[in-house]
Amino acid sequence: MPLNMEDKKAVVAEVSAEVAQAQTMVLAEYRGIPVGELTTLRAQARANGVYLRVMKNTLARLAVQGTSFESLAGEMTGPLIYSISADPVASAKVLNDFAKTQAALVIKAGSYDGKVMDAAAVKALASIPGRNDLIAMLLGVMQAPASSMARVLAAVAEKKEKEAA
Repeated sequence: MPLNMEDKKAVVAEVSAEVAQAQTMVLAEYRGIPVGELTTLRAQARANGVYLRVMKNTLARLAVQGTSFESLAGEMTGPLIYSISADPVASAKVLNDFAKTQAALVIKAGSYDGKVMDAAAVKALASIPGRNDLIAMLLGVMQAPASSMARVLAAVAEKKEKEAA
């Protein structure tokens, strides 16, 4: 069922609001993927804070007009699914992980920091650890000296107890 003009304006406004907060946008062709698999992809995207949308390319071009993603307009051809996220890595990671299990999903292009990326660059971006992973790594590095010191003190205390006994 085709959208009327008011529905189209609502879609453009919704996507524009998401794009205004986003750092990364990834485009992928979804031709041949069963609906059940797309539902799984949408659930994974929601869990990772990624806005995922299938829409007409004309509406997508209107939504990115005047933003840092406007340079992607030339790549917006064919049946595409749009992945948009405020986290620089999340949208690329969600689509790349899904593409590993579903060969019909083909990553076409992406944009980060105003620069257009080809499929290889999107896959490279997806291989970078996410924000939460980096925070966990940083905490591990920060805790290492304190936990080492605690182990040394515990060993010294244990040694003194053995000598006293």
